[in-house]
Amino acid sequence: MLVLSAIIISLIYQALKVDPKLPVYQPDMVNKELADTSVQYVRKFHKIGDFKLTNQNGESITPKNFEDKIYVADFFFTTCMTICIPMTENMRIVQDHFIKDEEIMLLSHTVTPEIDDVPQLRKHADKMGLVDGKWHMVTGDKKHIYDLARKHYLASKTDGDGGPYDLVHTENFVLVDKEKRIRGFYDGTDSDEIDKLIKDIGILKLEYQD
Repeated sequence: MLVLSAIIISLIYQALKVDPKLPVYQPDMVNKELADTSVQYVRKFHKIGDFKLTNQNGESITPKNFEDKIYVADFFFTTCMTICIPMTENMRIVQDHFIKDEEIMLLSHTVTPEIDDVPQLRKHADKMGLVDGKWHMVTGDKKHIYDLARKHYLASKTDGDGGPYDLVHTENFVLVDKEKRIRGFYDGTDSDEIDKLIKDIGILKLEYQD
């Protein structure tokens, strides 16, 4: 009877066990300072929209590059001497952890495209140990990048005032799933948060297993 009871309890536990699942973030779930007024109250169906940017190799980068991929996005600039330094170092940790996993990619947007042209991004990428094809550092039209930060990734505190350093980008790393939905925000300067991001990527990958 004891053996039978143990088997029954085990079967019930397995039947009731639910795999952990990450939330799907909507604009109304984040601090309103991080979202443009046009999307602040959106409660469902929010996704990262279309974009066209240029990476460190002068290649055009669009959502097609991330089809069937999970990716981590952030905003930075190469001349930043404060939070961007640990952010880029921690993004490299994520890159190295998933270096052999073709399902995972990284995308870093410069917020000073007038300074961070392709040669500058290439120089910075080499300095930071970026692996081409795994991690894209991108530049492009300034308004386009700012709209992505405010209306899509929910990762900027202001629209800016028109100056060269006007976008107050956050330290957030944004986890995006294969449907282009936001699944997590992480402090890119905090090693514990990076550990959590790596763990959450593993959780997210489980959603796509048969």
